[in-house]
Amino acid sequence: MKTKTTNTDKVNVITLGCSKNLVDSENLIGQLKGNDIKVVHESNDNANIVVVNTCGFIDMAKQESIDTILNYADAKTKGDIEKLYVTGCLSQRYKDDLKQEIPEVNAWFGTMDLPFLLKELGADYKHELIGERQGLTTPKHYAYLKISEGCNRTCAFCAIPLMRGKHISRPIEDLVFEAKNLVKKGVKEIMLIAQELTYYGLDIYKKRSLPELLNQLAAVEGLEWIRLHYAYPSKFPIDIIEAIKQHDNICNYLDMPLQHASNAVLHNMKRQITREDTIELISNIRNILPEIAIRTTMLVGFPGETEKDVDELKTFIEQQRFERLGVFTYSHEEGTSGYDLVDDVPEEVKQQRAAEVMEVQQEISDELNQAKIGKTFKVLFNRKEGDQFIGRTEYDSPEVDNEVIVDAATNYVRIGDFAKVTITDASDFDLYGELVID
Repeated sequence: MKTKTTNTDKVNVITLGCSKNLVDSENLIGQLKGNDIKVVHESNDNANIVVVNTCGFIDMAKQESIDTILNYADAKTKGDIEKLYVTGCLSQRYKDDLKQEIPEVNAWFGTMDLPFLLKELGADYKHELIGERQGLTTPKHYAYLKISEGCNRTCAFCAIPLMRGKHISRPIEDLVFEAKNLVKKGVKEIMLIAQELTYYGLDIYKKRSLPELLNQLAAVEGLEWIRLHYAYPSKFPIDIIEAIKQHDNICNYLDMPLQHASNAVLHNMKRQITREDTIELISNIRNILPEIAIRTTMLVGFPGETEKDVDELKTFIEQQRFERLGVFTYSHEEGTSGYDLVDDVPEEVKQQRAAEVMEVQQEISDELNQAKIGKTFKVLFNRKEGDQFIGRTEYDSPEVDNEVIVDAATNYVRIGDFAKVTITDASDFDLYGELVID
């Protein structure tokens, strides 16, 4: 067996799952740096300690988390690393079972156990580092800003409240402070994230306060783009759209997962909204802000879903013509109310239905993209791949949405800069263009 001879510990943090998990990892990294502990993120460097920040949302994510833990457990057995710790959603939900199954892990921590994890790593939890964001893992020009934790909704398919607890908002002044620090570090775009954006403020201000937060964030000097993710449609506060319209630096973009359009399925999912209400909401949003890009997510294969329900969903998508849309298949999660139902849609049928939905969206996306040819957009460039610069418009979030591709042989732009791009060609999910030289 190999043995480590390193005198100084180095921690490698591995992040799985969503952007909310990424922020948790960044907070961990920032605390370790504040304690003068060497730390890297998803590095192949010779770290002797590994912390896996897990996801437990659906079966596929849980399996990825377990596979990753097992991989590092094997590395520990071989002597390639000395210690292995696991934190995050999967650990929060299943740590008692996993302790028995994977004894190589030194300790397991839940989603709210950061102080205990730090103590295990020989670090103090420094309250003065909250909001400093010393551990950014994204490119330096954009970052995620988590405005709340947990969720009070009771959607039948979702286990997040089991892993993240009830909704807890962060004070506006703390978020503005953090945003200012991010701008000082070179961040030009922040993406507001939460399990449920529209609940923001209800617990600490006794009212929905997202518009007020947006107004104060929009006043942060140097913050050029603010983007909203994960807004619940039921009882949606329409003044959020008014706030977006009021400020030039709030992107005309809203991520609002709708999950379905069949009233029967929406009822069984406990979504507290009907197809008719959803259509009215979308109409109101677009009447106030016609240029907005609405991103949504659909869930297929929920217990009891029929072909007729899926046909209703596809017709709804064809009619609403969402600018961005993703789809995932139902995962039977113990502890949710959906788990009490019979998971009666076979996996291959779930996959087929997801493919059918995306086929509808692909055609819509292609038509919307073709209409952009000849138009000019402000683009934020994220990276260079080979002989191409890759960027995004205000209508696109990193990793999940469309990209703008510019030929690096005939154009030059610095990564992290904005530039105007005239669209010359388009495909289903990407745009191609030329830089506009002023």
